[in-house]
Amino acid sequence: MKSIQKEITNEIIINKSRFITIITNINDINKIKEKLEEIKKTYKDATHYCFAYIIQNHEKCSDNGEPSGTAGIPILNVLKQNNLTNILCVVIRYFGGIKLGAGGLIRAYSTSASEALKKAAITTIVDGYNLTIEFSYDNLKQIDYLLKNIDIKKDYQTNITYNFNITLEKYKQIENELIKLSKIKLKKHITLAS
Repeated sequence: MKSIQKEITNEIIINKSRFITIITNINDINKIKEKLEEIKKTYKDATHYCFAYIIQNHEKCSDNGEPSGTAGIPILNVLKQNNLTNILCVVIRYFGGIKLGAGGLIRAYSTSASEALKKAAITTIVDGYNLTIEFSYDNLKQIDYLLKNIDIKKDYQTNITYNFNITLEKYKQIENELIKLSKIKLKKHITLAS
């Protein structure tokens, strides 16, 4: 699966209507509503805020007042055709006075999402974990060797605590040694950009 590296915004005009597309990487369904509210505040005079998202096995789309099936589904189809996940695409429409009809709306929303994606840096994502481990100072050298080339948040107290993201493949390679040398305090399944 793929996602985008950073949020992008693109604008196109179709028959005097402005279509502003915002595509953002998002991996928590609970943050969708928050992001939509933020966009509505920024573009408060817009006529419609149509969207689609795919987060792992969950997907949803909304026509937000456009005729049924003319906005959300076309946006969702663009995301699916590009094999994207952990992604939210919002197309904001400022009505320009010319009705586009059902076919015109479908083309407009599809084109808006597609054109925005052309500007995006696409990245492949892989399964992984966010780990927090705790270990004694005696094991510092071995742990650092096991986790070389991994970005780690380190906390030095009575024991040492590391928090880091690791691919599933890398974790499987070092799992036994890591368990032997440290205590895993938190292991949360995540997806990582590779």
